[in-house]
Amino acid sequence: MVKQGARSARASVWLEEKARKGGRSGSQPSGLDRARITGASVRLLDAEGLAKFSMRRLAAELNVTAMSLYWYVDTKDDLLELALDAAFGELRLPDPEAAGEDWRGQLRGLATGYRALLVRHAWLSPLVGRYLNIGPYALAFSRVVQRVVRRAGLPAHGVTGAISAVFQFVYGYGTIEGHFSARIADTGLSADEYYRQAMAMVAEAPGTAEAVEESKDLLAARGGDTVAEMLDRDFTFALDLLIAGIEAMVERG
Repeated sequence: MVKQGARSARASVWLEEKARKGGRSGSQPSGLDRARITGASVRLLDAEGLAKFSMRRLAAELNVTAMSLYWYVDTKDDLLELALDAAFGELRLPDPEAAGEDWRGQLRGLATGYRALLVRHAWLSPLVGRYLNIGPYALAFSRVVQRVVRRAGLPAHGVTGAISAVFQFVYGYGTIEGHFSARIADTGLSADEYYRQAMAMVAEAPGTAEAVEESKDLLAARGGDTVAEMLDRDFTFALDLLIAGIEAMVERG
């Protein structure tokens, strides 16, 4: 039994009967449309983050009243879901049916693009699990991923597991990298400066020095002259492990 006054569950802005590209009928605020509002939302989220995002703040950015926005969306959640899908529209999608294209290379490209998207838009990762994420761009990405992984030759029951292994890894890697990048930006240092200072401090602190000493050989073997190179090498190797696992499962039959 639903308690009186409880908020009803919303499935998705994309499933709402009132979902509309242009707005409500009647006199509408001039100069606004959903595309402009969504674009401004993405820019504002990039600049100020998810915690500070509000209808009032967005209205100020667009130089309109907050009430003007409600001609085009019903809630702030609608805006966030629209911004989420717009971000997925930045991904470059391969043609899974293209002649001569290998599924491994296409999967690497999709994974690398998704990682970069999560880092570029640090607000994205909390929203991926909050909404159904069934906008047109997100669905296009999901369909291409599925078609690429199908070409690996896995049995049907293993396709979704393989997709989860790869893209949940990418989600985690990109989310942590995004947080790390935001922390560095707050210090005013470059990534390399921050890394050198942090490593010097933890190498001297009594509680962490031993752990750093135990990892010296691994850090040396990791390679890379910059933080970006180290992150790229770790990501590439981890992704290669996952692809090798898919290949092994295909051979196992």
